[in-house]
Amino acid sequence: MKRIYRIVATESAAGGHAVTLDGKRMRTPGRRELLLPTAGLAAAIAAEWDAQIDEIRPAQMPHTRLAATAIDRTADQRDLTIAETASYAGTDLVCYRADHPPALAERQHAAWQPLLDWAAERYAARLEVTAGIVPKRQSPATLARFTETVATYDNFRLTALHTATAACGSLILALALAEGRLDAAEAFALSQLDETFQIEAWGEDTEARQRREALAADIEATARFLSLLAG
Repeated sequence: MKRIYRIVATESAAGGHAVTLDGKRMRTPGRRELLLPTAGLAAAIAAEWDAQIDEIRPAQMPHTRLAATAIDRTADQRDLTIAETASYAGTDLVCYRADHPPALAERQHAAWQPLLDWAAERYAARLEVTAGIVPKRQSPATLARFTETVATYDNFRLTALHTATAACGSLILALALAEGRLDAAEAFALSQLDETFQIEAWGEDTEARQRREALAADIEATARFLSLLAG
């Protein structure tokens, strides 16, 4: 799609903030008004559109994508999004520790256990740890508590939490990111701890590097999106 607009701006709107292209308010792919909760987020989305030169490249507009998802998908499928996000607690990355080599197990414990302890205190819900790949059944009460926590997020923040959870493979890491316990670089590093250990030993191929770069970009964009929602 070619860029046919000249001027990108923002304006106050009933219930939020809008982005305009040549004076016309933007809409989502679902044809709903792109109404945003903060001026900062509106400005960031406007900047994404203004940065397009000749061709519109959606991959370069992560804030637009997240906002449109919140309006078009999360609003209509809120219960499903909550369930998908909370379900990661049942098999959370940080609960599964290596039984060998010892160096990896030690690194996992040192990096992940403080976050599990933080989450247990913060949400009154403790996840159990296991070694190896055999699934560990978590307490239904604990899983219910995490579902309740996820459900407190509004549609915009829920969209970001869902994206971060999928990128990290961990609800605990995503919650820590959303709560400011971790920054984007820390969340990415912790989510990639096992892969980094293997790379240190065997090196990294091009496909793996590209995948890691894409995940890092998703986590960074989500963290930025959350900060813009804070005002």
